[in-house]
Amino acid sequence: MRFRIKQLLKIVLGISIIVATNGAQAADKAHNVILFVPDGLRAQMVRPDTAPTMSSLRDAGVNFANSHSLFPTFTTSNASAMATGHYLGDTGNFSNTIYTGYPVPGAGASVTPFLESDPVLGDVDEHFAGDYLNAETILKAARKAGFNTASIGKLGPVLIFDHTERSGQKTIIADDSTGSKNGIPIAKWAADGLLAAGLPLTAPSRGDNGKSGSAVTAGTLSANVEQQKWFSQLFTKVVLKKFKQDQKPFVAVFWSRDPDGTQHNQGDSLNKLVPGINGPTSLTAIKNADDNLREIRDALIELGLDKNTDIVISADHGFSTISKQSSTSFAAKERYPDVPEGFLPPGFLAKDLAHALGFALWDPDQQNAPIPTNAHSKFANGVLGDNPDVPLVVVAGNGGSDLIYLPSTSGQADSQKLAEKVVRALLAQDYVSGVFVDSRLGTFPGTLTLKDINLQGSAITPMPAIAVNFKSFSTGCDIANICAVEIADTGLQQGQGMHGSFSRADTFNFNAGYGPDFKKQFVDTAPVSNADIGKTIAAILKLKIPNQGKLVGRVVTEAMPSGKMPRVIKTTRRSLASDEGLRTILMYQEVGKTRYFDAAGFPGKTVGLEDISFAK
Repeated sequence: MRFRIKQLLKIVLGISIIVATNGAQAADKAHNVILFVPDGLRAQMVRPDTAPTMSSLRDAGVNFANSHSLFPTFTTSNASAMATGHYLGDTGNFSNTIYTGYPVPGAGASVTPFLESDPVLGDVDEHFAGDYLNAETILKAARKAGFNTASIGKLGPVLIFDHTERSGQKTIIADDSTGSKNGIPIAKWAADGLLAAGLPLTAPSRGDNGKSGSAVTAGTLSANVEQQKWFSQLFTKVVLKKFKQDQKPFVAVFWSRDPDGTQHNQGDSLNKLVPGINGPTSLTAIKNADDNLREIRDALIELGLDKNTDIVISADHGFSTISKQSSTSFAAKERYPDVPEGFLPPGFLAKDLAHALGFALWDPDQQNAPIPTNAHSKFANGVLGDNPDVPLVVVAGNGGSDLIYLPSTSGQADSQKLAEKVVRALLAQDYVSGVFVDSRLGTFPGTLTLKDINLQGSAITPMPAIAVNFKSFSTGCDIANICAVEIADTGLQQGQGMHGSFSRADTFNFNAGYGPDFKKQFVDTAPVSNADIGKTIAAILKLKIPNQGKLVGRVVTEAMPSGKMPRVIKTTRRSLASDEGLRTILMYQEVGKTRYFDAAGFPGKTVGLEDISFAK
């Protein structure tokens, strides 16, 4: 009898240990994370009537009411920040278009490639020691730690989250190029899942949504519905279903091209500033992105994954309406067959600098062909100097801001002299509002430094010598950020949409968090940036990712259960005055050593600088 009792006690004790162990393992099991990026979504446009899903998740979870895009406020730049948790001075992804210092094969041998391209990202990786960001991304770290991983949606930023894994077998990569010769292959199980769901193996094109129009023809009146429907069905019917079957934790990115793509191309406002990006087509695009998120949320509930999955929503940047007018630009005084008379052409900054400096101008996107009178560059880029293969100045045209490189000067003294001439030319233009110069080139009245805005760090891609912010203003509605207008160096038309500037309209992106790792019904008034998104997701997933530089975001612990609000310091930095009395003003906030940039430029020429609560 005693023997039987002892045996019974051992069995009961064993069962208790197993139950306790399983309970501990369940408690320690990592949560899933979905990063949903509504590209170009302005924070103040998210309302129950415009974006009901995002609005409800924000209000039920954490409303990051003081959110920030990184400057320059472009897509691939902020994708690099979300993917790594680093500012751009570390990632080297300074804008959508950068100067690489060598002809990039995937960009037609241009030295100023547009990074929203899978082949271009592969070429740039190969040239810069296999990893142009020189940092481990959250998806790469997650898959190495045993998570299932996927990145689906817009071409360019999707691949950045795991850009060194191009086999498609470890991380599911699906973008505009999927199914084409330029796309990343997808795993067999994903292809089989597409076929089983009755979906094509090739991503649909944007169709009419991809039509930007011309100076005399309006752009699109359609949102990017069909292409994004394919992405959302791949995500919900194939990827999430497989992840559920695997019973492994996962981290996934869904990058919605809308509203960005539609706001760029919309035809509601040809050559008019009103309604600009606030017309019916842009509103439809916001709803389209919201519908995609609703489909993802419904799938999580249906699969029983909702209770264990965090949803982080973070737009890469805000948005503004385009202006193409200047009274000082030499480029605007010439005539072009495809530009309204008196308007700024694409590449106006390069053309104006070439004229001011007396340099020849060449187009790096047309095999360095010369750019003659009454002609403009193909993609707003330009190389300046007698020999285009050894340029003295390179302009990477991007939109609401441009980058200037000084690659071929013979020494520090020559670089400083050339930088001084370039700065003088920039300050003479009415479309410029704020100039930032490599601190190693010296101090120039009217300018601040790249170090001030976290563009000087450990990057391994060529660092720009100067970042130029363009003028922005409001058309006079009740909320300046909603009806902001900016000068933009682009082939798009006045009245269409652009971003990239240092206005608060472009830095104020939508941001929210919902799920088991976030507080409920909490408004976070502390500043948050896209670099913080990368660090916070890594913390939720319990990933230990070493920093490859010092320009890093923070974990937003105040938004997590039992987290406390941090101390926030607001600061205004002013440059020395130029001979014309111009000063570059920078308004930012700090939490510890982490900076959050609100707005910068010349007073009266940048939306957001008029906010006296920061200017004191």
